[in-house]
Amino acid sequence: MSYQVTIQPSGHKFTVEAGQTVLSAALDAGFALPYGCRNGACGACKGKILEGQVDYGDIQPGSLSDEDRHRGLALFCSAKPKSDLVLEVKEVGAAKDIPVKTLPCRIERMERLSHDVMQLFLKLPANERLQFLPGQYIDFLLKDGKRRSFSLANAPEEDALLELHVRHVAGGEFTEHVFNAMQVKDIMRINGPLGSFFLRESDKPAIFLATGTGFAPIKSILNHAFHHEADRPLVLYWGARTLQDMYMAELAGQWQQIHGNFTFIPVLSQAGTDWPGRTGYVQDAVLADFANLAGYQVYACGAPAMVDAARKACLGHGLPEDEFFSDAFAFQTT
Repeated sequence: MSYQVTIQPSGHKFTVEAGQTVLSAALDAGFALPYGCRNGACGACKGKILEGQVDYGDIQPGSLSDEDRHRGLALFCSAKPKSDLVLEVKEVGAAKDIPVKTLPCRIERMERLSHDVMQLFLKLPANERLQFLPGQYIDFLLKDGKRRSFSLANAPEEDALLELHVRHVAGGEFTEHVFNAMQVKDIMRINGPLGSFFLRESDKPAIFLATGTGFAPIKSILNHAFHHEADRPLVLYWGARTLQDMYMAELAGQWQQIHGNFTFIPVLSQAGTDWPGRTGYVQDAVLADFANLAGYQVYACGAPAMVDAARKACLGHGLPEDEFFSDAFAFQTT
């Protein structure tokens, strides 16, 4: 059996299947309700039931009082409908709606994706989850007070572990540590989510430009879009020196085979003579394909020089200034 849930004041509606929690169904339907731990501990997903009945589920002591229940409140990460529902809850509409947290984490897995890119998977404490918008980043808080920023590469739906792509930077104190000293089970502290690089709601086609590990937040954005079966045209231009530097090209190629609205265009700046694809700078490839960008959105992430050049070039080809979104990766060295 399934039940229909209506969110007020937005009027959004979604269906909850038998055995599914309200929060899980809302996120699956593409509606971002606030949450923290997703297991009945923190109370961040608390909201009011205006109409209908729920099974309150497994909640931890102190997270939902008898007075809360009397006032019609429930924890949506645990509550399961017993009838159609009308809920009062403020949906997450922008980065400002998501609380920034400082949390401990454990290095759960480390995998080399290429000679200079390490994939890190971070495990948060059992009672914590990090709500974020796809495309945002976190900071590692280091013992000397410094911070190092890395984009989240996993989609919000896949939040059991946080995924980062760390590029080795010569002379970079933190990346040297990642590649030469960091070990599984190491404990770190993070702060986030941070940043305003996320996909805006629109019917316009979206063009993504990435260099290097600028692919990480775009991976998060695209996986989230695919999860929710977005039908707007999406095209990714990923620039690298050589094909070996394009460390997840196979994944992007698989997306193109599966999703009819997605196109992947790799662009190599130092391609050999046997490379049959596009060459040069990634922003130049975009301009060669789109003479007028007036009806598009552009998302650029990677080296600051690319982001700056892409912004100037795209605005010069008709892109409205408020439809260019970017995240420039500035590397810090000792």
